[in-house]
Amino acid sequence: MGSIRLMHAKLHRVCVTEANVNYVGSITVDPVMLERVGLLPLEEVDIINLSNGNRFSTYVLPGQAHSKEICPNGGAALLCQPGDRLIIFAYELCDRREVLQKGHQAKVLVTNESNETVDFYLQELIPKEDGVKFINTICSEAIPH
Repeated sequence: MGSIRLMHAKLHRVCVTEANVNYVGSITVDPVMLERVGLLPLEEVDIINLSNGNRFSTYVLPGQAHSKEICPNGGAALLCQPGDRLIIFAYELCDRREVLQKGHQAKVLVTNESNETVDFYLQELIPKEDGVKFINTICSEAIPH
C-alpha cells in the first residue's frame, strides 16, 4: 500500500519571544514544550506564521527548559517578529497498511500569548473495519494548573 506522511506533533498558536537573524538557522523552542508533543532536537518542522501568512521549514533546537522560548533563527527570523503567533508541526513517515491496522496518534499543545498550555489534545486514527475513525480528545489532566 505504500507510505504516507502523517502529522505527529503540533505546537499551536505559540508566541514568538525573540527573532535572532544572527544565528546560523533553526527555531529554538523550550524543551519542555518539545517533549510534551514528542518533537526531537534537529527534527524538521513546518511553520505557519498566523500573524503574516509566512510559511517555512526549518529544524528544532532545544532552548532553556521552562523558558517558554520560541525563537526563529537565521533567515526564519526575517519572517517573524516577537509577538507573532505560529503553528509548528512535524510529520512522520508511516506505512499506510500499519496505520489502517494499528492506528496513529498525534499530540497537539495549544498555548496562550505567554506560551502557557491552555489545551493538550490527542488526535488519533482508530482502526475500524472500513478504514479509520478520527478522534480528537482533550486531555485536561495533562494541562498544568
